[in-house]
Amino acid sequence: MAEKRFIIEVEKAKEGSDGKPSMGPVYRSLFAKDGFPPPIQGLDSCWDVFRLSVEKYPTNPMLGRREIVDGKPGKYIWQSYKEVYDLVVKVGNSIRSCGYEQGVKCGIYGANSAEWIISMEACNAHGLYCVPLYDTLGAGAVEFIISHAEISIAFAEEKKIPELLKTFPNAAKHLRTLVSFGKVTPEQKQDVEKYGLTIYSWDDFLLLGQHQSFDLPVKKRSDICTIMYTSGTTGDPKGVLISNDSIITLLAGIKRLLESVNEELEVKDVYLSYLPLAHIFDRVIEEAFIWHGASIGFWRGDVKLLIEDIGELKPTIFCAVPRVLDRVYSGLVQKISAGGFLKQTLFNFAHSFKLNNMKKGHPHAEASPFFDKLVFDKVKQGLGGKVRLILSGAAPLSTHVEAYLRVVTCSHVLQGYGLTETCAGTFVSLPNELDMLGTVGPPVPNVDVCLESVPEMGYNALASTPRGEICVRGSTLFSGYYKREDLTKEVLIDGWFHTGDIGEWQPNGSMKIIDRKKNIFKLSQGEYVAVENLENIYDQVSSIESIWVYGNSFEAFLVAVANPRKEALERWAEENGISMDFSSLCEDSRAKKYILEELSKTAKENKLKGFEVIKAIHLDPVPFDMERDLITPTYKKKRPQLLKYYQNVIDNMYKSGSKPNA
Repeated sequence: MAEKRFIIEVEKAKEGSDGKPSMGPVYRSLFAKDGFPPPIQGLDSCWDVFRLSVEKYPTNPMLGRREIVDGKPGKYIWQSYKEVYDLVVKVGNSIRSCGYEQGVKCGIYGANSAEWIISMEACNAHGLYCVPLYDTLGAGAVEFIISHAEISIAFAEEKKIPELLKTFPNAAKHLRTLVSFGKVTPEQKQDVEKYGLTIYSWDDFLLLGQHQSFDLPVKKRSDICTIMYTSGTTGDPKGVLISNDSIITLLAGIKRLLESVNEELEVKDVYLSYLPLAHIFDRVIEEAFIWHGASIGFWRGDVKLLIEDIGELKPTIFCAVPRVLDRVYSGLVQKISAGGFLKQTLFNFAHSFKLNNMKKGHPHAEASPFFDKLVFDKVKQGLGGKVRLILSGAAPLSTHVEAYLRVVTCSHVLQGYGLTETCAGTFVSLPNELDMLGTVGPPVPNVDVCLESVPEMGYNALASTPRGEICVRGSTLFSGYYKREDLTKEVLIDGWFHTGDIGEWQPNGSMKIIDRKKNIFKLSQGEYVAVENLENIYDQVSSIESIWVYGNSFEAFLVAVANPRKEALERWAEENGISMDFSSLCEDSRAKKYILEELSKTAKENKLKGFEVIKAIHLDPVPFDMERDLITPTYKKKRPQLLKYYQNVIDNMYKSGSKPNA
């Protein structure tokens, strides 16, 4: 049987010329073989997405939050589409009564909440640019964004007001009005007023425009709807201009994709909103839910309580970043190994039985209904019992975690790939296609994709296994970086957006992300090392959570810093009669030797070259985090900062291991 192929070629490959690298063929999704989804009548802006749903589903529950009764969290209480709409109208009139009109920049700062969405929709209604502010970029970032985007009015969660006040006096050049999602203290009022600004509590602001009503301006598809500042692993945050057209085109693409695999969204769907709305991934998913009249429940803002919120809300679609799914995975593995020999044996047998049937091509729901009921239902209940789709984005999900969750959660686990600049979804893997494991699937049905060769890294888009920089073309693309024409020109060339990620086409038409264009360095013997590719391979070692590989052109071998998986290292210690706490284990030379051996095994299995093998390791019990500025909000490693932070450790590894037996 010929293998299914989920892409079709729409343009031939181009040989390189005049110093320009060669480009592979242009492909698009099989689901777009008769063209991309046509524009939807009457849907020209993000405001229309919401407005039309209010007309169609006025009484549907739209936004929910947990009621706190006697200090204890209770059930979710809901606001209907019509109730939310009435609040949006009030907020919009209040914004306008302050004199702010179409094209004004409005900041929103805080954890996901109903007020966040209401403020965003008020911006959509009146054609203001919604500019999310977020502090995970570091304290200076909020001030940078306010000044760079020239934000005039900002909404903020009550507990973020002190953070906003830290941006004065500089931010006060542009900022005139502040609105709290909650209350305002007399001291805060005083602080703000001495800079000539006005601050309102949420309730006071709602009353501001109550006797006035303003006509909504006409909004075009090409109008900018939001400016999202991306962290980037280097330099200042960049303001990505996203138009109505980008979001609407993407929504039509998601709809076509889900319909093509019989998983379309419907009004009964429920989503847990916890990934930051300040990022494009969560924003477009929530837009899709609003468009279908579905329900969005907010978490309480504490990662430790996330699973409990899930249990209460019972979402049908769960979006996550790998860090969250890794947690779910470790939790499950721990529970099962603590469950005694019989339970463990049954679980492992059920797992391999079902996985084998899935490998034979059975959809997950038919692979083993018996074990689903007997064994896996408990796992499903742990995620509320109703999840049918788990979507992972923002960073690579390790293959062993993805494979495991595909079997035990009784739902589809799909990995997607996209950037703020491509309005999130650009590739997503498909349900029941087990051979898409470890890939991000084929393109969504509204973009064209090709690979461009990167000769200096040895990647050839015209080879029998095509590899190169992923380039994307289509209406979902951003409109440029705000006030940075120079940076826009570097990445947007002849309509193609150059992602900086290196991909490899798979025979079935899915894409595998294998490397990052900039992350390449030379060792002293002149060998090039593509470090991201190596980290992806070493990340498969089940006894580590995360690894940063380092080398430079003065040294002949690679070293690494890893975060070991606590359960795995403690189990190894127990089996080897070593008793000490986790932190001490991380410093123990025997533990380092064990992890190095595991890494070497993986290197052999993946046929890595001698110079790609890690010769010395440092184990840090504390995971790489944003607090130490070692990763971005989407968990990408900040290499210059990692080097600065671990410089002494690196120097010592090179000193003590200067003659490794290669």
